Amino acid sequence: MAHELGESDWGDWLPTAVADADPDGVAIWYLGCNGFVLKGSDGTTLFIDPYCGLGDPPRTVRMIPVPFDPTDVREADAILATHEHSDHVHGPTQAPILASTGADYYAPDASMATVEGGGWIDDWSVVAEQFVTVTEDETFEVGEFTITVVAVNDPDADHPVGYVIEHDAGTVFHGGDTRPADSFRSLANRFDIDLGVLAFGSAGRIPDKETREPKRTQWYADENGVVRAANALELDRLVPSHWDMWKGLTADPTVLHHHARSFDYPERLEVVEIGDRIDL
Repeated sequence: MAHELGESDWGDWLPTAVADADPDGVAIWYLGCNGFVLKGSDGTTLFIDPYCGLGDPPRTVRMIPVPFDPTDVREADAILATHEHSDHVHGPTQAPILASTGADYYAPDASMATVEGGGWIDDWSVVAEQFVTVTEDETFEVGEFTITVVAVNDPDADHPVGYVIEHDAGTVFHGGDTRPADSFRSLANRFDIDLGVLAFGSAGRIPDKETREPKRTQWYADENGVVRAANALELDRLVPSHWDMWKGLTADPTVLHHHARSFDYPERLEVVEIGDRIDL
């Protein structure tokens, strides 16, 4: 079965670390793939695109551990989804978190169609009131965070969005699987982004979804695209994501040091591995 839930051999240490953390500002954990957890100083906890699935072998083969069992998550106020792909909207990962914590789920319409098609309300103990459809330029509050939905450029998704997440400690941008976008200059004028997450990967030969014949595939920005996006967004800190995930599309994020050297932004590259914590 494609994208079935993987079994974690990490135990519950990562969800426990999140629950027990008492950050001065905002603590951020990388979940691998494009998943992150943000926890603020007042305890508000946001998940963005968490994914504990195994992919669809042999087409997409997970290259990193499954970091936690979703039923071990004790605290969550919201889950934000960037677009409808299975490694971003995944019922077996995300619905149990919603069921156990009562968190709200924010996502664009194409992602919500995937939720409805997956029967989340019928198969898990979640209710319709937990699901909130969002659109670009909409702003909403989740606890101590102010979240603005922004336009991004992911040509492989039906309706992708990014999120600008503001807190007294700083501002975070999560672009989903975006490539460089014309809108990023205006975002830099509108927001002072302290830390930005941008998906990064190589091109590779991946079996076609329909024919299963090997096909040249590029789902994420390459090193030049990532730095172009980071420079347009005027990021203080760049955190590359997704480079670790799929066999054939992995990449070395340290090469971004060389590509960023000739640009004003990002001011700093921060390479994190699955399970790592960084702070605003």
